[in-house]
Amino acid sequence: MAARQRGSKRFESGIITRVALGIYISVPFCRTKCSYCNFASDVFSRAVFERYVDRVCADIANAPHVEMGAKIEHEVDSIYLGGGTPTVLESAQLRRIFETVRQQFSVASEAEITVECAPGTLAPSVVDGLLACGVNRVSLGVQSFVDAEAAAVGRLHKQATVLEDIARLRAAGITNINIDLIAGLPHQNEESWQYSLEETLATHAPHVSVYMLEVDEDSRLGREVIAGGTRYHAHFVPDEEATADFYIVACEQLEAAGIAQYEISNFARPGSESRHNLKYWTRQPYLGFGVDAHSMLLSASPGAAAIRFATADVLEKYVAGIPLQKTEVSQAAALEEALFLGLRLNRGVDLQEIARTFGQQAMENLQPALTGLIADELIQQTGDFIRLTPRGRLLSNEVFQAFLGTGTVSSEV
Repeated sequence: MAARQRGSKRFESGIITRVALGIYISVPFCRTKCSYCNFASDVFSRAVFERYVDRVCADIANAPHVEMGAKIEHEVDSIYLGGGTPTVLESAQLRRIFETVRQQFSVASEAEITVECAPGTLAPSVVDGLLACGVNRVSLGVQSFVDAEAAAVGRLHKQATVLEDIARLRAAGITNINIDLIAGLPHQNEESWQYSLEETLATHAPHVSVYMLEVDEDSRLGREVIAGGTRYHAHFVPDEEATADFYIVACEQLEAAGIAQYEISNFARPGSESRHNLKYWTRQPYLGFGVDAHSMLLSASPGAAAIRFATADVLEKYVAGIPLQKTEVSQAAALEEALFLGLRLNRGVDLQEIARTFGQQAMENLQPALTGLIADELIQQTGDFIRLTPRGRLLSNEVFQAFLGTGTVSSEV
């Protein structure tokens, strides 16, 4: 997520070593609400933007986490503005946010600073504003290079827009670019998915994220698919088997092109892995600000392994200053997190490290679940490491569910 601060710490499968802090800032504003979106983002009047930025900057300046029992490190080596579409904010508003972060924290000179952008929002003045804020990584929400597929879910860009934005970013010196794709969009088929993959590879972007469409009650498209309706092109959504096949094809072709999978949904050329997102999967400390933002920090209490915080997930409540929701992470919960977050990564989980951190009894309690998952070919074990199989990646939620409640931690830990 290198002037590392002496005194910073790092979570890795429950072990705490030294590392810097990551900061996530949510910007929930969009030009249009995509039909598949299940995030706390939407279209709002620009009149709301300034009040929101005021609230975010106040929270950054007066983070209450310490008063609630957390320890916050001062050194920051990753900042991530997600959304929504952060680039709908005025450049002056973005600068205020970044200036406030730098006033409160020591941002490393080589920090990874990412902003999520919707294609078509990167006018030259916006790119100049990003550079002025120190942004050195951009994540583009492309989703599909097929214009009809993008339009069907409410995206406002065309393929040409994406290519123009990438060229503009590179000309400005921002070459660390991620392209988001979604497998399973309405009207998508083998041929159109292949086209999106080929166009993605042709951009030579160093990082690609591939998500399978989530069909749930939290999005308009998901609700319509579940109901068997036709709004939002729901009757043209590929079935689960086809979507899984698209994902497998993406894994194979990206790997063959030198963009290796390092996490269930993320692929990168060597050295281009997302530093910030790796903090989530390896349980490193991070702070979240804005609507529906989350934090995980060291606990000042010896009774908890860590503390997680969540902000209000509704804009009006957040701007009104609703207090953070606090959850203490027990040793047992930390073990479960170490397993299901660590298994998201291709490198997997070191069982010896789990035993050292949580005790031998925890390993014995896990053994029945491990044996069953190996027999079902959902995970594989090589030496002391367990990893998801290709099938396990497709059924990862089932794998993670198998570990819940199994990891009683030894009293010796």
